[in-house]
Amino acid sequence: MIQVKKQPTKIKIEYGDFQTPVELAEQICRKLIRHHISPDVIIEPTCGIGNFIQASAHSFKSARSIIGIEINQNYIKEFEQNYQVSQDKRILIKQADFFYFDWKSLEIGLDESILVIGNFPWITNSQQGVIGGKNLPEKNNSFNYSGIDAITGKSNFDISEWMLIRMIQWLHNRNACLAMLCKTSISRKLLNYIAAQKLNLSYCSTDKIDAKKHFGVAVDACLLFCQFDPTSRNYFCDVFSSLESKNHHRIGYQDSFLVNDSVTFHKLKDLYNLKPEQKWRSGIKHDCSSVMELQKIDNTLVNGLGEVVKLEETFLFPLLKGSDVAHNRIEMTNRYVIVPQRFVGEPTEFIKDVAPKTWHYLEEHAEYLNARKSKIYQNNPRFSIFGVGSYTFLPWKIAICGLYKQLTFRLIGNIDQKPTIFDDTVYFLSFADKQAADQAFHLLTSSMAIEFYSSLIFWDEKRPIKTSILNSLNLDALAEKLSTAS
Repeated sequence: MIQVKKQPTKIKIEYGDFQTPVELAEQICRKLIRHHISPDVIIEPTCGIGNFIQASAHSFKSARSIIGIEINQNYIKEFEQNYQVSQDKRILIKQADFFYFDWKSLEIGLDESILVIGNFPWITNSQQGVIGGKNLPEKNNSFNYSGIDAITGKSNFDISEWMLIRMIQWLHNRNACLAMLCKTSISRKLLNYIAAQKLNLSYCSTDKIDAKKHFGVAVDACLLFCQFDPTSRNYFCDVFSSLESKNHHRIGYQDSFLVNDSVTFHKLKDLYNLKPEQKWRSGIKHDCSSVMELQKIDNTLVNGLGEVVKLEETFLFPLLKGSDVAHNRIEMTNRYVIVPQRFVGEPTEFIKDVAPKTWHYLEEHAEYLNARKSKIYQNNPRFSIFGVGSYTFLPWKIAICGLYKQLTFRLIGNIDQKPTIFDDTVYFLSFADKQAADQAFHLLTSSMAIEFYSSLIFWDEKRPIKTSILNSLNLDALAEKLSTAS
């Protein structure tokens, strides 16, 4: 739904009014025919100017009814003018708001097969907030689904995720199919939801689409196809590289979590670590870089506000950003960070006596630190940070940036005789001695470790590398396996 020529208007953004090209709609219908789909009733829940309605009418001659639902009356008029509905008595267009529509009013027989097809808005609730948009579901927690906390107002989420879940809830106990364009990351959230709720699912697949070509946006997107029946519970998904491709790989569940390559993971499943003794950690979280992070310029410390700063060395540590780790800039740095605590929740008043200049600096900039929005800072000591513990101050670390789409580990020691600190885009293991760090680094950079991790990682995600994935590798089991192989 995104064919952008000029800067989209507020209304276009709010309602996701970016129309799917007819050619793509027809291509999707051809794919469904190859899936042997022959529905009795076809529904496009947000039909816009009706390109999917038109393509479905041409492709599925045996369907008795084709229903389009659209909130925008102008789009309905445009469709009726461009496509003479009177020539096809099967087509019915209803003006209605998706979020309040009564699906039972469609009066579809329980023995009739249903196809829901289309393209929901690609916009998040936070984007709606920025433009003052009201095209949102009511906030509630009726789904009891952690990945959609946004319904309770707790987090950001794609509106299409809510809408797709609504459709799945309606369809999963029937002989029905869902064929919707969406972000690839959303398709996996839907599979997670279906599995977590133990809903019925006969078959699932995704076909990658070229969102740049069809919609003018650089987004990983796909056609999500779900086939339901009243009894099946098959929680896997076949992933195709395009609508025309016949080759695919299968993602599925192993020990209750979703893996990107079931075949590879099964081959290396003895490396899977249920209870890691040594855990990967994320770097320091302070949410106030203009105050807490400083640069050394000609031996002078300057903060993000452009102020020259004089501090004791006590709470000042060398800082590496995620980009530094990713690009191997790890030997030296001109960045530093104030680390006012040795563990989460440690009182900070003692800084006043130990490092009075640092305390004065923090007090002088308290308005910035007090303005941090995250609730984690509430009811904690003044100037608190997170992602800090004894592991932060060990001399040797193996680090990787979670934002970059590459499994590149770095072995990092002290800088300027002080422990190296990372920002919260970096994950790391800590070691007290170099020999242990060297051994772990050798294991983590082995082809077997990379293959294992690659079977778990979904590279199209914003932060593809996560601590849950990194912690899933049993280094002792890997060492034994590599020793046996050699």
